[in-house]
Amino acid sequence: MTGLVFAVVDVRPEPYTAAPQLTARLRLTEATGTAVHAIALRCQVRILPQRRGYAPEEEPGLLDLFGERGRWPTTLKSFLWMQCSTMVQGFSGSTEVALPLPCTFDFDVAAAKYLNALQDGEIPLEFLFSGTVFTKGQTGFGVEQVPWDLEAPYRLPVAAWRQLMDMHFPNTGWIRLDREVLAALSQYKSVRGLTSWEAAIESLLAAAASGVGGKPLP
Repeated sequence: MTGLVFAVVDVRPEPYTAAPQLTARLRLTEATGTAVHAIALRCQVRILPQRRGYAPEEEPGLLDLFGERGRWPTTLKSFLWMQCSTMVQGFSGSTEVALPLPCTFDFDVAAAKYLNALQDGEIPLEFLFSGTVFTKGQTGFGVEQVPWDLEAPYRLPVAAWRQLMDMHFPNTGWIRLDREVLAALSQYKSVRGLTSWEAAIESLLAAAASGVGGKPLP
């Protein structure tokens, strides 16, 4: 029976990818002296929003997720960010391995909306590990499961997340629209001779701000 211990050494933006990706460097230690041939490692990464404070300017971006600040004692609960996996090559004692963390900037995803709202500080994360360990058995390979209680904390700097998004979406954001809504927006843009999607949305926002009949909306 192996005795595995996991630690997250660091998490950094991956510079050479087509899509946004962080890479976590994990340190794996085997405490019993058993030689590990390989590990098919799975990991669930959770965000723990209740373990940090929030500046007033971060509140608007958190309203959809957690409501008004007065409700936060009951609404700030941990939630899933992503599930990922990697193969760990054979080792004895300890080793380090890179764990890819594919990210999205889709604001329909709660984690992306939460991360975008943060201005500074750190993001409390929890890495929960599972998977299959291959060792040397009496008749060949031995197989056992990574215990479900193995986990590791990590505090990701908000600056690292912002650096990653700036690499792939410099000074821009990303939202999904229904095809019919996109077609209507395209027609609105074309009929008014607007030169960009930003101009079309700004025109709609200006019209909404003026209100019906010239009265500002609340």
